[in-house]
Amino acid sequence: MVRGTPSGLEGGQSRKRLRSDTMETTESQIIEFGDSARSKLLQTAEREGVDLSTTYLRIAVVPGGCSGLTYDLGWDTTRKDTDTLLTVAPMNVVIDPRSAAYLEGTRLEFSDGLEGKGFHFDNPQAVRNCACGESFGL
Repeated sequence: MVRGTPSGLEGGQSRKRLRSDTMETTESQIIEFGDSARSKLLQTAEREGVDLSTTYLRIAVVPGGCSGLTYDLGWDTTRKDTDTLLTVAPMNVVIDPRSAAYLEGTRLEFSDGLEGKGFHFDNPQAVRNCACGESFGL
């Protein structure tokens, strides 16, 4: 798992959400991938030998950190019926329904500068971030 920090992703990619109550597919913008994040994820997949035709990038919001919630990024070979599927060519991204609600409107970027190396989620819903940048609260 690659643990992210509050900051952002770019794109305009097509995203579809499966509503679990009706199994209806609706278009929704949950998260955008910046070029820096997309590029770093593709480099990481190649370096780790990840087959992007059979493996998903899973983005999740999980309890943890000093502000209450933290981001997780990791490779996953399973997709649940309730997951939202995003296409960020050539990657397929999956997000569980609870995490999707927390991530709505977020942008993911990658930085390797002095301000901190790593993935950064820019989440407009976050009302507080911890000093270390590893967690957030709503």
